[in-house]
Amino acid sequence: MNENPVPELPPVNTTAAEAMWAEHLAHRGINPEAAPHHVAESFGDHPALADELLNAIMHGTKRATSSLASEYAYYDERIPQVDDHCIICDGQGEPKAILRVISVERSSFDEVDEQFAAAEGEGDLSLGYWQKEHEKFWRRTQKSIGREWSPADTLKPGGELILERFEICWPEEFAD
Repeated sequence: MNENPVPELPPVNTTAAEAMWAEHLAHRGINPEAAPHHVAESFGDHPALADELLNAIMHGTKRATSSLASEYAYYDERIPQVDDHCIICDGQGEPKAILRVISVERSSFDEVDEQFAAAEGEGDLSLGYWQKEHEKFWRRTQKSIGREWSPADTLKPGGELILERFEICWPEEFAD
């Protein structure tokens, strides 16, 4: 039994996400067949966190995110690359914005610096806050798939952190 159960994220409204993507491409004059890679997802692992992180993107300073390389392998997903796009959804799975990845780096937990922690736009923007909350988050999410996790795991090949920086590119009124 999970010690700290959290409500699961609902599925992404893929119809609405693809409509938003098509509108973005049309506005930019991009042929859908030549469009960059994109995914549609919510940040976080439960509805309240997804809404909190979305708010930090849309109305705050959040312009970075981090994830575990091992999770991409576990879910058989592609690791983000520069110029990939993410249709970011709220805690109900509804698309709200499109982000463009502007940098991707691999790092260990202990190599994350104050500048990246601040770019994540969460809490008091400090490295200490980032470390505390992300360690708690990854312990919880890894436990939910039957794995134990610690920051030392990011020193192992395939266990690194994926550090992404992004910009908002849609809707136009929120674009960076």
